[in-house]
Order: sequence, then structure tokens, then C-alpha cells
Amino acid sequence: MVTPRVLGVLLLSRLLLWASGMEYSSNKQEQARRQPEQPRNVCLGLINKGQYESFHLASTASCFTKCTQSGNEGCNLENLQRYWLEFEHHLLESQSGIVNMSFLKAAVQNVSTNISEDLFFSLTPSQVPGQVTEDEREHPDRVRLPRSLFESLQSNRSEVLLAITVLDTSPGNLFKGPQLSLEDGSRVLNNRLVGLSLGGISVSRLAEPLEITFSHQHLPSNMSLSCVFWDVTKGSAGDWSSTGCSTELRAKRTVCRCDHLTFFALLLKPILDRATVQFLVRISQAGCGASMIFLAFTIVLYAVLRFYRQRFKSEDAPKIHVALSMSLFLLNLAFFVSVGHGPEQSDATCWVRGAVFHYFLLCTFTWMGLEAFHLYLLVIKVFNTYFGHYFLKLSLVGWGLPALIVFGTGSADSYGLYAIRDKSNVTTLELCWFREKATASALYTTVHGYFLVTFLFGAVVLGLVAWKIFTLPSATAGKGQGPNWKGVFTVLGLSSLVGVTWWLAILTPLGRSTIYVFAVFNSLQGVFIFCWFTTLYFPSRSAGASSSGTGRADQVHTMSHE
Repeated sequence: MVTPRVLGVLLLSRLLLWASGMEYSSNKQEQARRQPEQPRNVCLGLINKGQYESFHLASTASCFTKCTQSGNEGCNLENLQRYWLEFEHHLLESQSGIVNMSFLKAAVQNVSTNISEDLFFSLTPSQVPGQVTEDEREHPDRVRLPRSLFESLQSNRSEVLLAITVLDTSPGNLFKGPQLSLEDGSRVLNNRLVGLSLGGISVSRLAEPLEITFSHQHLPSNMSLSCVFWDVTKGSAGDWSSTGCSTELRAKRTVCRCDHLTFFALLLKPILDRATVQFLVRISQAGCGASMIFLAFTIVLYAVLRFYRQRFKSEDAPKIHVALSMSLFLLNLAFFVSVGHGPEQSDATCWVRGAVFHYFLLCTFTWMGLEAFHLYLLVIKVFNTYFGHYFLKLSLVGWGLPALIVFGTGSADSYGLYAIRDKSNVTTLELCWFREKATASALYTTVHGYFLVTFLFGAVVLGLVAWKIFTLPSATAGKGQGPNWKGVFTVLGLSSLVGVTWWLAILTPLGRSTIYVFAVFNSLQGVFIFCWFTTLYFPSRSAGASSSGTGRADQVHTMSHE
């Protein structure tokens, strides 16, 4: 039997336990109140996962601008990109008809697999995608789905759901990938992605590719466009890939042809980004350095031959070769000075450097033209080629004409700091050249136009010389002769004198590979001239007489009249 005393002790102990529990609970609540509330960060890509109501779409889209390249601390790009990639699956499962938001236009449509012609859908950024006619002028942004795509599905179904999405990602960091992570101006054109999905079916390796047409304004010459798709298998978060896609460039639109369905875009990348420019500068500096060494050898070699061979004083061909070597040596030196010094210099100093660089560039072009003129007299005209004070007159043209042009250009205050920039206005290289605000006519007339004249003249003369070299021996010796390797090497040697390596500049718009070829071969022109000079004047007497007839003929026809 429990006595009242025992009951009192039990009741007191329960009261004490209840009081301690209340105190512990109140302490916990107080600690919880003191701790700051954890924010709900949508840009981590977890809160709205799998939710595609208008509110969730809008809140997730706010991460387009929040997740920039300069700060991704509160962003999970992989989760956010997966959210938008899975949006089309949601459209197909829910069969949502239309989504019309400022950053997102989407539509789902039932399409019969038994169709008689290709289907066209508009991709105008301000409108929801819809089926349109084939009229290209009325709908410049569109997608063409080939009839064969739907015919391949006829055995399984009579209709299929087609989802089309146009997503504006804004200039943030989503869907950029490693290819566009460098600050070189690379970006997705208009920040627009086009998504295509067909009934949840994986479509790849189409016999007839689909076509997506992106309209755009005229692009600068230093930018390139390429059609790509988002490849989720590349890297941890995906990246752009061009596998299975081809690019057709037109005046104000680009046509992408791809053999699969996914998210597509048009990448805008500078042909000469910062890394490429720096690499080309290094190549040019190495090549120009080698050229300067060999050009110096050429000049010294001429001085030695002139001292030991008295007839060298009356021969004009080696004098012209050395004049070209001197102008090219000084041009390379001016290039080193211009590129090797940063923009931290006065306007007057930069003006002088730009003028000097321009002068020796024109001197080089002029002496290459004079080499072609001398070659024309020796090989093409041959007779009645005597000129009094021949080399003196050539020197007046070779050194004087560029001086007059530079004087006129400098009078218009055309020289100054020149910056090479990409589409995003990021500077890739600065040097003293024509000022950015200088009139385009000055640059195109005194550089591009001048080069074009010497190029055309040199090309015509070299072509005529090559024709004579390869046709005359066969006409005199009869047919059945083997390859004329001596003639081949002669044409190659003469090519270095008339500046064939500079002609490669015409091919540079074809792509980055041709720019590398031009930089390598053009910077080594001095090496080629040295090889030709030594072959021409340093062989044995018998070899020299047979291999350098064109070089020695000036003794008879164009001796300077002292």
C-alpha cells in the first residue's frame, strides 16, 4: 500500500521533470530564434526542381542575370541547366499547349506522321512558335522538319507530339560551357537557344537533316559563326558541340543543318581572340627574328662579294636583292619595336612609330614590285632594256615614293594607337599604326590598294616567267623530257623576291588555319631570300652559270651608266 508520503515524493519528482523539460524546450526555441534564417536560394537549382508553373519559371529565370561569369558563388549551373533541359519533357508529359513569357516561348503540337511535305515553324523571338508556310522572307527565323523524319515513325504511331522552345538566357553564365568561358567576346548569338523534342523519342542520325535558320545583322570580318548543340555528355555540366551539324553562312542569316533533335544555338566567336593573337605574335616574332638574322647575312655576303668580285659593282640584280633585304630587315625591326612596347607612350612617339612602320612596309612592297619589274625586263622584254642610271632611278622609286605617301598620310594625322578588338569590345592587341579614328580611305588606299597593285603586277610577271621557263625547254629539246626540277626551284626562288608569301594574306578570311600559314611563311621571307641569294651567287662557276641565267642577264641589258 502506497502511503501519502510516497505519493507526495512521486508527484514532486514529476513536477521537477516537467519543469526541466519546459526549460530545455524554451532554451531550444530561443537558440533557434537567435540563429539567422537560411535563405531560399533558387539559383542552386533545387527549390524549383520539377516545378514549371509560371511563378517557378520566372523565379528560376532570374538566375540568368544573377549567375554571371564574375560571380557564381550562389549558383549551381549544372542544376539550373538541367532544369531548362527537362522543361521540354514536362511540356510533352503535361501536353501544355502554349507558354508565352518574356524570356520563354514554347508550344506543343500534335503532328501527323503521314504528311506529304516538310513542316516549317517560326522561331521569331517575340512570338510563340507556330506552323508557317515556306515563305522565307516572311519568316526569316524558322525551323524546317523534313517529311522523312515523320515517315520513319509511321510504323509505331499515327501522331506524335512536337515541342518547340525558344529560350532567352540573357548574357549570364548559363549555357556557356568551357568553350565560352574565356573573356574573348565569345557568346551565344542573341543569347537564344532553340529546343526541339519529338514525343519523348531520342532522334539522331537523320538521313535528311533538319534546318534551323537564324537571322542576324551583318557581322564584322573578325567574327565567326558556328552551329552547335548542347551536349550533356561533355564535362560535368555539359558543353557546346558541333558534331552532326553543318553551318551555311549567308548575308544576314545562317542556316544550321543537324541530324538530331536537342537544344541548338549559334555561337559567335572572334577569329582572332586574345590567345590566338598572342600566339600569332609569338610566331611572327620568332619568324621575323630568324629573317632578320638571314637578311643581315645576305647584306654582309653582298658586301664581301662586292669587295672580292669587281664585276658585282656593275651588276644591278644583286643591288636590287640587297635593297629588298634592307627594307625587309628594317620592317621587321619596326615590327619588333611596335609590338614589343606597350601603349604607355606619348602620342608623338606612337605617331612616329606608326609612320616608320608604314614607311618600311611600303618600301618592302615597292621593292618587291621593282624586283618584278626587273624580272620583266630580263626575261620578258629582253631587248631595248638599257636605262641610264638604272639602279639610281629604281632607288628613287623604292625609297622616295613611300616617303611621299607617308608624308601625305601623316599630314592628315592618320597615325596613332591602334587596337584590335573583338565583338565584345575586348582589346586583344595594341600597336602604333593607323589611329582608330583615322579615315578608312587612308588605310585602304595606302596599304590595301598599294599591296593589291604590287600583287597583281608581281603575279602577272611571275606567271609569264614560269610559262617561259617551262615551255621554252620543251619546245627546243622536244617532248619526252622529265620533270624540270631546275625550273621549279628557279620559280620558287623568284617567288620569294616578288613577295609570294605576302599573297597568302588574301586567303586569311578563309579561317584561322590560313592565318597561321600566312604568319609562318611571311615572317620567314628573309630566310627564303638568303637561300636564293646564296644559290644564285655562291655555287661553282659551272653550276652558277646554268642555274642563275636570269639573275646574271642584267650584266648585258641593264648595266648602270655611271
